[in-house]
Amino acid sequence: MYKRLLVPLDGSKLAECVLPHVSEIAKGCATEEVVLVSVTERIVAASSERKVIQPTEPIPAPEPVVRVPVIVGKMQRQAERYLNRIANRMVKKGIKVRTEVRLGDPADEIAKFAEEDSDDLIIIASHGRSGFSRWTHGSVAERVFRYSKVPVLMVRALVSTPSA
Repeated sequence: MYKRLLVPLDGSKLAECVLPHVSEIAKGCATEEVVLVSVTERIVAASSERKVIQPTEPIPAPEPVVRVPVIVGKMQRQAERYLNRIANRMVKKGIKVRTEVRLGDPADEIAKFAEEDSDDLIIIASHGRSGFSRWTHGSVAERVFRYSKVPVLMVRALVSTPSA
């Protein structure tokens, strides 16, 4: 039923909580391929040039923000190495794996890539944020769930709390 599974990973142990589920679904559904994807956000840079404005001068319009595409670089290489380590562990279990590093907004890129790649299911961890943390950080998993045309399986990441 699920021939191609898309698994977004952000490098965190919380995101990796989906991996046991992915392995079981891949084996149980005779999945042909698991696609591990990591999305690196674009770097936004503003002009570093500062200008002193005299009191008699009109206030200039703000300069546009320049988006700097990071196609190659340290973050991309780190993501590739990370995904390859995960992929190697899955290959040892007999699962065919492909990796992909994308650039852009994580939720948008994951949803768009899943559709373009003809994936059958997205398996993603929900970090379980709530309240102010969720409002400030947003929820990539929730946004993928809302935007995706591909079915999404969200796995709640269990966070262990220190003992008192």
